[in-house]
Amino acid sequence: MRFKVRDKMVLLLVLLGLLSYVNGTTLQPMIFIFTSLMIGFMKMMVTIELFLPLMVMIGNRGVFYGAFYTFVLVMNQVATYYAAEFALLYNWQQFYLFTAVLCFILALIHWIFMHNKYFALKVPLHYIDWLSILLFISTFMFSAYVYSFGRQQDWFNSKNIINASIAAFVSFALLSIRQLTLKRPYLSFKIFTKNNVQHGLFMLFWLGMFLGTASIQNTFAVGVLGYDQLTNTRLSLLMIPGIILAGVLAIFWFKKEKPLKMYIFSGFAAMVGYAIIMYFSMVLEFSYDNWYLPMFLKGYGMCSLFISVWFYTLDKLEMDEMLAAIGLVLVWRTFLAVGIFSTLYSWFQYRFQVTAIGDLAVYMDGMTFTPQNVAANMKAIQLNAIIIATKKIFGYIILVGFGVLIYVATHHFGAKRFQYFRFVRVLGGKSVIARRRLRERKKLLEEIKDAAGPAV
Repeated sequence: MRFKVRDKMVLLLVLLGLLSYVNGTTLQPMIFIFTSLMIGFMKMMVTIELFLPLMVMIGNRGVFYGAFYTFVLVMNQVATYYAAEFALLYNWQQFYLFTAVLCFILALIHWIFMHNKYFALKVPLHYIDWLSILLFISTFMFSAYVYSFGRQQDWFNSKNIINASIAAFVSFALLSIRQLTLKRPYLSFKIFTKNNVQHGLFMLFWLGMFLGTASIQNTFAVGVLGYDQLTNTRLSLLMIPGIILAGVLAIFWFKKEKPLKMYIFSGFAAMVGYAIIMYFSMVLEFSYDNWYLPMFLKGYGMCSLFISVWFYTLDKLEMDEMLAAIGLVLVWRTFLAVGIFSTLYSWFQYRFQVTAIGDLAVYMDGMTFTPQNVAANMKAIQLNAIIIATKKIFGYIILVGFGVLIYVATHHFGAKRFQYFRFVRVLGGKSVIARRRLRERKKLLEEIKDAAGPAV
């Protein structure tokens, strides 16, 4: 079945506007969950509809990724800041209504200016396995519940977390079995047998380790430094110079067709540098000016790794394979990897903080501190415990980060692993190789003469 591209885009944008309006007028959590699921689904369809034509027009996929991800990440930081400011000036519901109006305006623009042609390929709807889609949704919805509410419900001491974990595992198992038995699977697992996809997913996993630091950074900025929501969100704007630098460098890198290794290495090195600066700089007297360098490095590392690792992971895949892989790789990069590490950080943050308070309490007794002094300094004790816990987490991140740098430095990235140097031994003014080539040439001429004789 074929749909006109304009009709599809207009319908999707109108539905996005309606769902945003629903979010702005409801207070029911279950409605938020359902509408967020549908918004993510439709938003991805709109993105692909704009993504593929631009990539085909530019031709060079690396250059396209350099421009596309730079634009997307910059706009994401700007939109996050203005969303927080809009919600602070009015309220969070008004922002959803504003988003709905923008979607309706975009739908009108598409209806006026977009071409009214059919999509080039006919794709029958019965080719789509709807049961696989439901299993895919249930797998990650249950996983999202575990990641979001695990700390609040004390992890596996809660029956809800245990049941959600079992449901996510069973859904994924059924999804995998069904894909292996279908003639036209919804998800193709063949791509995971490719070497570049395996190593790309491995690097995206460790990228999630660095992106997950946003949670502990927020704990430090809000809990220790006392930033309000708008000031904390403004920190994301400090990443924009690093993002732009990474994008410009990526366009130059791919135009010159340079090897990816050093570009990927620079991205992970920037992330490790961000972690090192945060480890040594986190004190109660941390100034706002101290954020410029670490956030610049974080912006550069995030953008460069989004571009380069994504390019390397999807490299040498056909268009059909790439479209099938985009959803899985996107879920792996943005949801699973970041969710796993954010969950681990929140758990370690609590454990290390309790340990730090116990260590600080060793130096306090009735002979050195009176109860009045302890009560007066309780806030400082708690803040120092948060800093100690956060520094411990950053310390482990740095150690693992150095391991990732060693891995990147030693990985071949598709290049030849070994090169053999040929040494030519000269005897009597003529090389051994030259004499061998002369013998091969004489033999070839004799074969040509033998073949030419019968032809004549």
